Amino acid sequence: MINKRPSPSYDTILVGGGSAGCVLANRLSADPSHRVLVLEAGRPDSWWDLFVHMPAALTYPIGSRHYDWLYRSEPEPFMHNRRISHGRGKLLGGSSSINGMIFQRGNPLDYERWSQDAGMERWDYAHCLPYFKRMETCLAAQNDFRGGNGPLVLERGPATSPLFQAFFAAVQQAGYPLTDDVNGFRQEGFARFDRNLHQGRRLSAARAYLHPVRSRPNLTVKTRAFVTRILFENQRAVGVEFTEGKGPPQRIRGGRIVCCGGSINSPHLLLLSGIGAAAPLERLAIPPVQDLPGVGENLQDHLEVYVQHACTQPVSMFPALQWWNKPWIGAQWLFLRSGPAATNHFEAGGFVRSNAEVAYPNLMFHFLPVAIRYDGTSPSGGHGYQVHVGPMYSDARGSLTLQSADPTVHPALRFNYLSTAQDRREWVEALQVARNILAQPAFAAYNGGEISPGPTVQSDAEILDWVARDGETAYHPSCTCKMGTDPLSVVHPDTLAVHGVTGLYVVDASVFPYVPNANIYAPTMMVAEKAADLLQGNSPLPAEPIDFYRHRR
Repeated sequence: MINKRPSPSYDTILVGGGSAGCVLANRLSADPSHRVLVLEAGRPDSWWDLFVHMPAALTYPIGSRHYDWLYRSEPEPFMHNRRISHGRGKLLGGSSSINGMIFQRGNPLDYERWSQDAGMERWDYAHCLPYFKRMETCLAAQNDFRGGNGPLVLERGPATSPLFQAFFAAVQQAGYPLTDDVNGFRQEGFARFDRNLHQGRRLSAARAYLHPVRSRPNLTVKTRAFVTRILFENQRAVGVEFTEGKGPPQRIRGGRIVCCGGSINSPHLLLLSGIGAAAPLERLAIPPVQDLPGVGENLQDHLEVYVQHACTQPVSMFPALQWWNKPWIGAQWLFLRSGPAATNHFEAGGFVRSNAEVAYPNLMFHFLPVAIRYDGTSPSGGHGYQVHVGPMYSDARGSLTLQSADPTVHPALRFNYLSTAQDRREWVEALQVARNILAQPAFAAYNGGEISPGPTVQSDAEILDWVARDGETAYHPSCTCKMGTDPLSVVHPDTLAVHGVTGLYVVDASVFPYVPNANIYAPTMMVAEKAADLLQGNSPLPAEPIDFYRHRR
């Protein structure tokens, strides 16, 4: 039975309290006359939850049903039919509450590429830069590229250990430059990374944007509120249906509905609500509201591998993994916000081109002074170090489709990793570049030999087989409700309104037309900042044309 009790009406209902939802909750509720409701399916990010707020505890929430949606792909045909796990945050702050806390904008030429599509002219770098700046307070740099008054306080990784110093020396020996700031004038090269942590704590979107304004009387936040359907009257979205815990379905009306659930949840909800390709919806007895075939298509992601070496000297972070050291490390963090638990350990890395044909970097590196996997396991059983590496611009495209009209059944995810000639070529190049860096003289004093993939993996075929067996997602699914005006676009670039209906918007990483060559948190926040102006009817911030680094071939 539907709960028919009278319920309040809101000007805006935000479906999802993740990265984009927190930005919009803050910006839209700044108008005291505008009533905003946030419906988040997951739990609160409680102050006492160490797994959320301790930076080094990031291995715990990923893969836990308490914090993670626990998505898995369908069997990937080019990866030995493996099903790849895809962790997405299921709590306030969304994936910003469980991610690796790396803050990267992507290359300016990413946004120049966006702007080349029809209707996307106002998404070039000059138009995006003001919103990147508005969101941040960058402690390490003050210049025309960086912001100094935004909610997100960014600390740069110290990267002072001997292994980080060896890494910076090795990349230069391999012929790659250092750069002052991968989010500034020149992305190409290697540098210390900006991170969304501050004073030893994770600074999620919820902590930066939502918590400071939770007391506003016109802002209501409900957690454990699972939205199952968008309600329409003719072609206008007028409300949502949701459940709280195990309670009965409830309905609530809103002047407009904004989907902020991310690149999996937003298209899933649209399809469940009748927005998508009509024929598949009808087969599941879902009445089509708008035949929009692009919903769930164009799925993109970054795949990555770990190239790991044993370390011959006791200078890695391996002791911090030992159980007998964890009480002291935990106490350091609890009382002093310092020590190994106060960092995400992704303190440095960089961007390079894998071949002469690409105009700007197509490989991303993260360096860690320990050999460890995302699940916290240490294959070396001792001191080690590693790089995460993967191509950033795979031309493989996947899809998200409904398996059932039941909202609790996860959609089918098909990424088609390694399915194209370009993808396979760049994967071979990626491993060659990584091995070249790690073989440089700067590592000679520490190099105990390659653990993964190991010296037996040499030929192109062996490399691709290893990637297929060992590769993991970098947790950057995107592009499933892309902005644009072509037949497969889902939202309008100037408004982020869903094509063909009124009162319905999408604001999250699903609206990217192409995934940037970066972790996607910062680009998602930029889109949300700009969307806040679009939704409020404000004039967008003035474009800031600025010279940035371009490789001269």
